[in-house]
Amino acid sequence: MAIENLKPTKHEVSVEVGGRTITFETGWLAKQAAGSVLVREENSAVFVAVTTADPRPGIDFFPLTVEYREKTSAAGKFPGGFFKREARPSSKEILTMRMTDRPLRPMFAEGYKDEVQVNGMAMSADPNLDPDMLMINGGSTAAMLAGLPFDGPVGAVRMGRAGGEFIVNPTYDQVDEGDLNMVVAGTLDGISMVEAGAVELTEDEIIEALQIAHKAIVKICKAQQELVKKAGVKRKEFTPPEGPPADLVKELHKKYFPKFLEGVKVKGKFERSAALHDIKKSAVAEYATVADTASAEEKAAANAKGKQVAGVVGGFKYEALRHVILNENKRIDGRELNEVRDILIEMQPFPRNHGSVTFTRGETQAFVTCTLGTAQDTQLIDGLRESREESFLLHYNFPPFCTGEAKMIRGVSRREIGHGALAERAIRAMLPAEDEFPYTIRVVSDILESNGSSSMATVCGATLSCFDAGVPLRKAVAGVAMGLVSEGDKFQVLTDILGDEDHAGDMDFKVCGTEDGITALQMDIKVKNLSAELMHKALGQARDARLHILGKMKEALAGPREEISKWAPRYEVVKIDTEQIGMVIGPGGKVIRGMQEEFGTTISVEEDGTIKIFGEDGEAAKACAARISAMTKKPVVGERVTGTVGSIREFGAFVSFNGGATEALIHVSELSDTFVENPEDAVKVGDEFEFEIIGVDPTGKVKGSRKAVILKDRGEEYKPPAPRERSGGGRGGDRGGRGGRGGGGGRGRERSRSRD
Repeated sequence: MAIENLKPTKHEVSVEVGGRTITFETGWLAKQAAGSVLVREENSAVFVAVTTADPRPGIDFFPLTVEYREKTSAAGKFPGGFFKREARPSSKEILTMRMTDRPLRPMFAEGYKDEVQVNGMAMSADPNLDPDMLMINGGSTAAMLAGLPFDGPVGAVRMGRAGGEFIVNPTYDQVDEGDLNMVVAGTLDGISMVEAGAVELTEDEIIEALQIAHKAIVKICKAQQELVKKAGVKRKEFTPPEGPPADLVKELHKKYFPKFLEGVKVKGKFERSAALHDIKKSAVAEYATVADTASAEEKAAANAKGKQVAGVVGGFKYEALRHVILNENKRIDGRELNEVRDILIEMQPFPRNHGSVTFTRGETQAFVTCTLGTAQDTQLIDGLRESREESFLLHYNFPPFCTGEAKMIRGVSRREIGHGALAERAIRAMLPAEDEFPYTIRVVSDILESNGSSSMATVCGATLSCFDAGVPLRKAVAGVAMGLVSEGDKFQVLTDILGDEDHAGDMDFKVCGTEDGITALQMDIKVKNLSAELMHKALGQARDARLHILGKMKEALAGPREEISKWAPRYEVVKIDTEQIGMVIGPGGKVIRGMQEEFGTTISVEEDGTIKIFGEDGEAAKACAARISAMTKKPVVGERVTGTVGSIREFGAFVSFNGGATEALIHVSELSDTFVENPEDAVKVGDEFEFEIIGVDPTGKVKGSRKAVILKDRGEEYKPPAPRERSGGGRGGDRGGRGGRGGGGGRGRERSRSRD
């Protein structure tokens, strides 16, 4: 084969966004995929391929799968673990998959049922930039390059804010130091998805960020269109499956839509579902019943007709729901459009949790606990960035019984990870500083009942359980899910939506925050051209609901309890000089292990010299802290200390003090108030006595005098010896500290993490 035949036809388009260039390339990688693209920004590169397969028989949904992996080789790192190979996706990767799926899925043609897989991987990772936006943009581009019935393009950017200025596609540092981390996806016409964490931004500030984001999204979308045009790809023709006959739809609508209008108003989730099921069942029975004596062909035809009728009348449920909201200004459960469901809060439902609450809003109920742990309970986060330890964890569980279903439980789902991440962002902005509250905090939300807004119940429950455990959150955080139903110029914004309202509506809009601002936001929009006026109304209505919920929460528990739970570990903090870290750890971790065993504590040593002592017994933690303070106390001339003779030489005795961490030389002339020729005549190894520190040289070597104590106790004057050029005390320094360094000095954090 000629080399020329292997040379690819490469197409490339670049666009400047946020002061940096984003480049889309196609035609030279994975040419057997239906569509593929490489997206670059600075030193980051994400490759995305789209493949398709024929639809599976009988499916009634669009089987789109999104996969994304951040290869550690992209950052020049090895994977962790024994096998040194990437395994299941991390939470970060799963969240990126969800952020890619959500804006792409609604853009595929109605009725399209082909298997579609969007597969992305980070090929190169800039240490300053998160590659996740490249994945979303690459997914849209690859779908168009595959010629699928996809109404793209879809573009995405991240918004940050630092110093009051909004930043498009900020760096890691700009996000960490700023007060906004918002991912926005959209089309040329408007915004379709938002995922954000913030530090009490106002509604107007959020809208301003969205408007700036959309301008950048338009530029990205145009670049995608230009690349597809350069590649010469044309969209494949797609003919939606033929629907039921129009006359049948009209007939069924006339007969059964009025019944659905009444059925959707039945109070109670299960009662309403049963009423609507009976209506649907009666329609199928009317149109698809055959005699027992019918032939196999007649029965098959009746079965097909029954499925057709069920599909048609099933859609009447959501049409009726929208009709009630738009034309009667009412909700299917009887509430006003801006009314929050009844709230019931029970604090400390069980005795042994550090903090717990059951938060019930309508037919949605969350049991939320808060557990306080030590510094050794942190989670190691290892990805493309530098490894770090996470001290705040929030886990969300959605068991099948919460919706009355019986399903297989197959581990944590992507949905559970996504909902937990939203609640975590909402609370994180209000966490106390680590030096103020050094505990590791784990919040777990178990959804016991669900009829909409379970993630928002989790946010409310997380606040209350943290307060119950004594976590000093700066402010209470509440969340509410908003909805939108629109038709032409007519629209209604719904507060605290039900599950059916979420399914039938045109927007799912979750807002979390304090009395003073928004801390988290999640939005999925199904309509085009969402106006600023509508956004203002939705955010304003959400704020009113949030303040109402915060008022109910305040009635249950106004703030953090004054004392942490009696079941939680107690802690003490000691600050030492960094050069003393080795002294505290000891050779091979001997000293720190000994203290942990003696006092029944857990000790964590940070690289800056901060030592955290945790213990079930508060007094034991205090005693351990006192020991460390004594060990690391710097000797002061004139101070009396008690020491133990460790060794004897011809010129004097070495005496350890400060818990054995520091050693002083007592010269033979200072062992007694009388003449001593042989030091062993005055002291023995193991003897314990008081002595006075009479000298500390610049290197930290200590000289002591027992004579000074004896004379002063008798009321006599003591005269220290005159300085000598060589005292023979070359070994009288802080031997414990020096020895500790040899056993891992300066690595206190790592030692404590491995539970030395």
